[in-house]
Amino acid sequence: QAHLVESGGGLVQAGGSLRLSCVASGRIFRIIGMGWYRQAPGKQRELVARIGDGGNTNYADSVKGRFTISRGNARNTVTLQMNNLKPDDTAVYYCTADLAMRNGDPVDGYWGQGTQVTVSS
Repeated sequence: QAHLVESGGGLVQAGGSLRLSCVASGRIFRIIGMGWYRQAPGKQRELVARIGDGGNTNYADSVKGRFTISRGNARNTVTLQMNNLKPDDTAVYYCTADLAMRNGDPVDGYWGQGTQVTVSS
């Protein structure tokens, strides 16, 4: 079983920055891609950013130019650098990973527990 643990959430003023990190642990064969979703109160969970195994990235339009996703050299970590934060960015942020536990296993999606990001105006 794989586990994803996020860190780095908190309270920040509008215009400030936060850096979220996520580590995937367990006897993982291969991680195909990792990403971040967020869910604000009363809203559906939405994709924030995703990075594939080859380094290709995609972002929600609302965060382009402000957020940057990257993976660590160990390939089991993903970070989300969030700059120029806005009150609308307030949400619980969830780390995700598409991975296979063993060679030949299907790729499954895993989720972290979430970390709260609150941006005050």
